[in-house]
Amino acid sequence: MFQQILDPIAGSLVISALCAALPLVLLFVLLGVFKVKAPKAALASLALSLVLAIVGWQMPVNQALSATAAGIFYGLFPILWILVNALWIYRLTVATPWFEVLGRTIRSISNDLRILSILIAFCFGALLESLAGFGAPVAISAAMLMAAGMKPLKSAIVSLLANTAPVAFGAMAAPIIALNGVTGLPLNELSSMAGRQTPFIALIVPLLLVFIVDGRRGVKQTWPVALVAGVAFGAAQFVTSNYFAVELTDVVASVVTVAAVLLMLKVWQPKETVGMGGAVEAAEEAAQAAAVGARAGAGAGSAGSASGAGSASSKHSAEPPASGSAVPTDSAVPTDSGVPTDNTRPEPRQIWMAIAPYLIIIAVFSVAQIPFVKAWLSQVGSVTFAWPGLDITDSAGKPVAATKFKLDHLKATGTLLMLSGLLTMVLYKITASQGLRIYRDTLVQLRWTIVTVTAVLGLSFVMNLSGQTTTLGFALASAGGLFAILSPLIGWIGVALTGSDTSSNSLFGQMQATAAEQTGLSPVLMAASNSSAGVMGKMLSLQNLAVASAAVGLDGAEGTLFRKLLGWSLGLLALITVLIFLQSTPVLGWMVP
Repeated sequence: MFQQILDPIAGSLVISALCAALPLVLLFVLLGVFKVKAPKAALASLALSLVLAIVGWQMPVNQALSATAAGIFYGLFPILWILVNALWIYRLTVATPWFEVLGRTIRSISNDLRILSILIAFCFGALLESLAGFGAPVAISAAMLMAAGMKPLKSAIVSLLANTAPVAFGAMAAPIIALNGVTGLPLNELSSMAGRQTPFIALIVPLLLVFIVDGRRGVKQTWPVALVAGVAFGAAQFVTSNYFAVELTDVVASVVTVAAVLLMLKVWQPKETVGMGGAVEAAEEAAQAAAVGARAGAGAGSAGSASGAGSASSKHSAEPPASGSAVPTDSAVPTDSGVPTDNTRPEPRQIWMAIAPYLIIIAVFSVAQIPFVKAWLSQVGSVTFAWPGLDITDSAGKPVAATKFKLDHLKATGTLLMLSGLLTMVLYKITASQGLRIYRDTLVQLRWTIVTVTAVLGLSFVMNLSGQTTTLGFALASAGGLFAILSPLIGWIGVALTGSDTSSNSLFGQMQATAAEQTGLSPVLMAASNSSAGVMGKMLSLQNLAVASAAVGLDGAEGTLFRKLLGWSLGLLALITVLIFLQSTPVLGWMVP
């Protein structure tokens, strides 16, 4: 049996916490400063955390290796099980003419990429987040933006940044439910508190998206529709999380926002249509994409994986004009060859067929949420067992919950996505041999992503089970009243590390509540803050960066995406930290349930 030690290094909590942070620091420095490829950075950080666990935290070697295995398995199932099947569905659509019809359908609503970034990445991405989460929204929305004509790198950036506001209530509110499970705090209070924080981020995100696509001109010309989207989403999120069902928060918010944006577009349109982002010149964008491709090609075996979704998408999606200038609203957006893109609205039957895979996903996940179906899936499609080789207690002598492993097989998000893919094959009349070949190609495309994700989850489990995570968290909690400022940072680190708000809440939720009680703060406020502020780190997590890179066919672009999104992530974290701090004081204390 192994008992965790809070201050194993020189008997000092501060020194121990600094050592515990080294794997995270190494991960971010290798990725963001030295531009090391994500798989190598993740493996290096995992190796360092193992050494610290065994030498510093005195974890038995067999238990440290068992913890690594548990993390790797969790990375494979459920996370990669979700990603592989989500990307498989996308590649099934690319293999048919319906992908081009989808692009025409999207462009027929608006051929302005600023508007489409709101509709696809923010609204539709939020709906996918509510149903699936775990990277699926980023993969699918990035692919759809490419189908509409947005360049790959920018599609990935927009999709990653948009995947913030809905995450706290994603996957049918799994993060909040997990928070309730580890803290024992009332679910309705945690839901209400998060619903009084994340809407403020929702107000800002659409404006940031149009700025990324077209700079200041984009904000100046499209701020009315961006504001409508932000207000509609934030208001719906607040009302649903506070007064209705927490599980349906993002479903309601996304549907309401789509309706609000479409109604807005009936009475208002921007004066100009922008076919590509004016904030980044075409030459710079092309050079960045070329550099990413060159680095990917230089890596052993990397070249093949970049040809998957990206090359397939290029057959159907149109590139924007090289000038990057705005064109009149009634003009078609030309391709690089000068031939106008077809923006005519397809026939209704064609539209239904084009969006059918996404409707199937929504239908399958909605059916899975019907009470008796959900109960049956929970009873038959899930099993909980003690992970072999782990016998761990925390510093107080209580068993560590993470040694228990819950394996969802039938009820897993990835399994439901596979079912959606099989139904898509039937609808599109794709043969079994073709479907299997596409699945094999998907695995080949994701081979380096698989290494990255499993290494990062191995790192997460080793840090958690060895006690490194607890040491780091308690050191931050020792800040007393200033913990209200550090609490959001803890959540941000958790999501940036694990790629999951649910996992971050499981890692740090109880620590946040305990530290809040010790410092005289509201446990509900601090626990909910772990979830609400944590989502700002999702765009920087290696899992999501790898998902986005793979989805747009730019294997090896994780470092480029990390550097471009770091400023936005920290800026949003600073904003919500100010809000949370004020909520911990009499100024906004009335907002705490």
